[in-house]
Amino acid sequence: MSHRETIEQLYAAFARGDIPSVLGALNPQTRWTEAEGFPYGGTYVGPQAVLDNVFMRLGGEWDSFSAQMAELVADGDTVVALGTYSGTFKATGKSFQAPFVHVWKFTDGQISEFIQHTDTAVVQRALS
Repeated sequence: MSHRETIEQLYAAFARGDIPSVLGALNPQTRWTEAEGFPYGGTYVGPQAVLDNVFMRLGGEWDSFSAQMAELVADGDTVVALGTYSGTFKATGKSFQAPFVHVWKFTDGQISEFIQHTDTAVVQRALS
């Protein structure tokens, strides 16, 4: 399977709520970076850290959070996804929609790095 196909399947799994499949695509030392200013901003290493610090919080703090991928650009061991986030923050009842760019890097056929880029100011408005 190509890197592009792996990422396509990863977004499909996320949309289904199949987090084990998403985490299964990560290598044990994957560096996962959420943008500074995003509610979970920082770098987490390994699938368990991503589950605890990102996915569990998304599931617990948001209604209908989604990351809808619209386009993929692949070159060698890098895949770039362009898309849109949306969701409603439970604590405030406020919704948002913001564009994202995700950079996925592969090493030895597994995802070794994820870097998020998004308009964090739009997300922050939903939090307050």
